[in-house]
Order: sequence, then structure tokens, then C-alpha cells
Amino acid sequence: MTFAQPSTDFRQPAARPPLKATATPATIAEVAQGLLAPSAWTSPKYLYDALGSKLFEAICVLPEYYPTRTEAAIFARHGADIAAAVGPGSTLVDLGAGNCAKAASLFPLLQPTQYVAIDISYDFLSESLGRLRQRFPAIDMLGLGLDFFSGLDLPETVRDSKRLFFYPGSSIGNFTPDQAITFLRQVRANAGGDGGLLIGVDLIKNDAVLDAAYDDALGVTAAFNLNMLRHLNTLLGADFDVRQWQHHGFFNPLESRVEMHLEARSEQLVRWQGGQRRFAKGERIHTEDSYKYTRASFVGLLEQAGFAAAHVWTDEQNWFAVIHARAIRD
Repeated sequence: MTFAQPSTDFRQPAARPPLKATATPATIAEVAQGLLAPSAWTSPKYLYDALGSKLFEAICVLPEYYPTRTEAAIFARHGADIAAAVGPGSTLVDLGAGNCAKAASLFPLLQPTQYVAIDISYDFLSESLGRLRQRFPAIDMLGLGLDFFSGLDLPETVRDSKRLFFYPGSSIGNFTPDQAITFLRQVRANAGGDGGLLIGVDLIKNDAVLDAAYDDALGVTAAFNLNMLRHLNTLLGADFDVRQWQHHGFFNPLESRVEMHLEARSEQLVRWQGGQRRFAKGERIHTEDSYKYTRASFVGLLEQAGFAAAHVWTDEQNWFAVIHARAIRD
């Protein structure tokens, strides 16, 4: 396959005028700040528009992507112990619910009184929650389209007793360790005196396993990453040419994290409402991190955030951990 080369004076072809922005001025400013940084970056939350959410569903069934099936196996093997630690009748608050499948698989075990599904992609969430209500009519269900990366402010319609925050899939790895502590403290503040956290955490393992998980042979992860540019075109009124970018995903052992980047295949000018940037060939946009932990290091984060009495369950290879911790009473 060959790729069209941009003109040397960076003028964009008339066939690709900037689109009309759909985001608020604050969101446009937020994204522009990252795109204009010396080393360009974006928040991983922009990976998850409706199409991005569906692509992530496909990633979760890839043979290289072990977290989903390994976490599911832990719940299958230790479900009774997890249910005993949590107790029935909780207000199950699902952070980054997506298609709600992970939480729904736990309903028979956890027996929640209320299920609160939170996701930045509300349209995708709404479809998933509609199907779930038909399967579990006895459970009060609420869907919230929230960007909890920017803060966790729950409405009064969320029951304030026995709140169990559910954050599976090691999504906590998208935060730096310092950001993770800040976020976990927000969760603790919303958990009240009788709440807790049930969280999935990816553990440090062989580099080759991690590299393959974030750069699969079929290129689904690449499509997921590249789709963010299409999403930014819609949000910002930008004119990214997706064909002129390529995906890179790899483990950085010095930082103990997997990194995802988009690399420019050619020199090009990208414009959006109110701004523009020239990207050199080979220049990258850093789109996501996924930090990996040891059991002890993550339990330490929980303790710093105000959680205690952590129960840890892992798979036989110690690739992944499911952790339940209770909020420390003030």
C-alpha cells in the first residue's frame, strides 16, 4: 500500500477542509494543550467514542490480550470468596462500564440492590444498559455519562449506603501512580463509611507478553488507537488523515508501563478549530499508558488512598490480581 505525500509547504488539499467541532470550547482547549506540547499527547479517554468502545470489545477477545480472560478466570475461581468479602445488597458503581458485561456477570454473586453504570461514551452505555434491564428487572439501574478522569461527582440518585466501586480490567493503569492515588482518594471520599472498592490490577510480567497484548497480529489495537484521530476530527473540527499515522504499543520497563503512541508516516500539518501543528515524519502522539504493579506496590497505593483490609486474588501465573479493600472509617 502506498500513502499520499503532503505538499512540502504543508498546505492541506481542498478536499479535506476542517470539520465543524462538536466539543465544548473547554474540551477543545484541553485537547489542544496536549497536541501543542513539545511531546504531543492526548488523554486515553478520547479513545472511547462509540466505535472505539466496540473496538475495545474486540480487543478483549484477542488471544494476545490476556487481561480480560485472566480477570474473568479469577472471578470464576474465587467468586464465592469475593462475594463473602463484599457482602450482598451493595450499590455497585461500575467505573468505565462500557457494555456492562463484566459487572453483569457478577450480579448473581454480589446481588447488588442498585447498579450504577458510568462511562464517558453515554450512547454506547445506554444501549448496553437497556439490554441489561431486561435481563435483571429486579435491580435498580442507573446510567451516567461522566468523565471521571476529571472528577467523581455522583448525583443524589445514587444510593449512599454500601457503595462498592467496581473498576475492572486494570484501567487504573491509565493513571500515573501519583494520579492513581488522587483518583483512589476520590473513590474513597465517595465510598462513605461502609463502602469499598473491587478493582482489577495488571501485574508485572514478561516483556514479550505485554508487547503482544498491546500490538496484536490482527491490528485491532492499532485500529482502536487510530480511531482516536477520527474521534478528534469530530470533536475538534480537525483534519487528521488517519492513513498518515501508524500505531506503536510496547512495554517501557524503566517506567513499568505499556505505552501506546501514534507515529506520523509523513511530514504534515494538522489543523483544528483555533489551532494547528506541524508534525515531522516519525513524530509521535502519546495516547495511553498502562502501568503495571506488584501486589505489594498496589496495596501500598490503596493504603495511601484511605483503604484497608485488602483481600488479593490472583491467577496461577500471577499475571493479574483482583483486589477488594474497605474504606477506612473516618
